Amino acid sequence: MNSPISWVGGKKALRDLIYQRMPKEFGRYIEVFGGGGWVLFGRKPGTAMEVYNDFNSDLANMFRCIRDRPMALLKELGFLPLNGRDEFNVLKKFLEKDEFTNEYLQEEIEIAQRYLTAPQFDEIKLILLENAQMNDVKRAAAFYKLIRLSYGSGCTSYGCQPFDIHKTFDLIWQASRRLKDTVIENKDFEALIKQYDRENAFIYCDPPYYQTEGHYEVVFRKEDHYRLRDTLASCLGKWLVSYNDCEFIRELYQHFNIEAVSRINNLAQRYDNGCEYAEVLISNYDTSERMRDMPIQMGLFDLGGLFGMQ
Repeated sequence: MNSPISWVGGKKALRDLIYQRMPKEFGRYIEVFGGGGWVLFGRKPGTAMEVYNDFNSDLANMFRCIRDRPMALLKELGFLPLNGRDEFNVLKKFLEKDEFTNEYLQEEIEIAQRYLTAPQFDEIKLILLENAQMNDVKRAAAFYKLIRLSYGSGCTSYGCQPFDIHKTFDLIWQASRRLKDTVIENKDFEALIKQYDRENAFIYCDPPYYQTEGHYEVVFRKEDHYRLRDTLASCLGKWLVSYNDCEFIRELYQHFNIEAVSRINNLAQRYDNGCEYAEVLISNYDTSERMRDMPIQMGLFDLGGLFGMQ
């Protein structure tokens, strides 16, 4: 299935190539820079444990709400006003406020337990927990709508096109079912990889591309590219990284397998039909094992040789 959102750097155009290069067997699948989750959603769930991670807390919260509270999320989306430029600006302001977090929830519960009677506390605790959950849902709904209304899903400028949010309700339900057994994390990539790395792990990384980091909401510096390389170099499991094809990345990963690939450039496609974007797939294992087992279509001359034709 497709992801319920488009996202900067999404891998819809590249994911078939990624699937062909995945190890034939692994016990856990870890998507470190999850983004829109296009690779994850396109996979058929199997017996392997799945982990989605993104350092963007709004993304992680949105997917948790899609997984755990789809009804509340759809209800919240249904009550949002019709879209337009004014609504877009309201949503941005909504997300920029600090009050929509659960940072003080535990403190509120402790104060209520200390100063209220037991029956009073039980009643107030339910209200506090419900309000905290609804703040998550309200934030997820606002973020989802912001993605859908913004230009190129960049969440920075209005897309200037009407969009009926109700058309995506079925996709949200599909995503909720697909994420049912997926662990959703919101961690720094190094901490995440070290936590889930095992010999039977397959780790897929789609980090912010080198010198395009400004297009991403989360800060990713040059030293983070080095830190990612060093973290992966010490992994027990197998890993695959997608990057833009440039001299810096090729030199950074020179001791690993590097394969050049290309895909349609979605943004440039609007102005230059057929424009492609050069990328590389980098790995610490033989990525051809799955493709070697794929059936090969024989041509006419192959058939001729098979039957002794001259």
